[in-house]
Amino acid sequence: MTTTHSLTRGAQVPQVARQAAVPRRSRGPWARRAPLLPALVFMIVVTQLPFVGTVVISFMRWNALSPGNRGFAGLRNYQEAVTDPQLRSSLLTTVALTATVVLVSLSLGLGLALLLDRKFRGRSIVRTMLITPFLVVPVASALLWKHALYNATYGLINGALTWVWSLFGSHNAPQPDWLSSLPLMSVEASLVWQWTPFMMLILLAGLQSRPMDAVEAARVDGASTWQVFRYLTFPHLRRYLELASLLGTIYVVQNFDAVFTLTGGGLGTTNLPYTVYETFYQAHDYGQASAEGVIVVLCSLLVATFALKTVSSLLREETR
Repeated sequence: MTTTHSLTRGAQVPQVARQAAVPRRSRGPWARRAPLLPALVFMIVVTQLPFVGTVVISFMRWNALSPGNRGFAGLRNYQEAVTDPQLRSSLLTTVALTATVVLVSLSLGLGLALLLDRKFRGRSIVRTMLITPFLVVPVASALLWKHALYNATYGLINGALTWVWSLFGSHNAPQPDWLSSLPLMSVEASLVWQWTPFMMLILLAGLQSRPMDAVEAARVDGASTWQVFRYLTFPHLRRYLELASLLGTIYVVQNFDAVFTLTGGGLGTTNLPYTVYETFYQAHDYGQASAEGVIVVLCSLLVATFALKTVSSLLREETR
């Protein structure tokens, strides 16, 4: 009798344990995700609710200069934004600025990544120095270029021209005002200096992830350095080049600091973010500025979608 009772009790213990384990396993995913809920709620409050408010205001007729004329405007703000010649001009400027900065930064970053991929004495010091421009605050970077480099009186560029001309016995060196004569190129140069390290880091990571056994086999077979780069290195870097260009495009499209600090949006350097700033803070048209801001965000999301697809494809390749 005692033996039968103990066997029955022993048979019931695993069953009870299994029944208790089922809710514990079902609570497992929620237990792991629960610590992330405060961060998710904070992110929604900080990022998504202001954007929803911007979308709502974009459908309103709201100008601080005429407070009595406020109400629902429908799609009128979007129609005016699309048909506004100033916005179209700033859109073309944004495209030209972004394309130039991304392409030049990508080319320079590729060259620097190929250089740093080689072993030489002091490589870590050189790498740290090349990364430094990307760590500078954007406003500080623009002020550095405006006063230390571009200034016509005491700038480094004009000082270098004076020194070179003095080597040939001339004291009539050209002293151009770079921000007035070449405004858009001046903004592009400062942004290229800032974003080249970003491109270099992504491409250097791609170079260090390539299969070296294939490269060594190609060199054993007599392939030249150019052939190794063309047929092995460059195809491997294609995804990284796409990722760097897409991420760079997202950031450069939204650039405001360089345009505001260097040229104040004048001389044909007004881009989309600066146009939104003018509409909001100078024209005080909150509805129109919100509509223009939504358009800028949608353009950025379009580029970000391609960037996320590129990142996901890279992760799939790494996990294979």
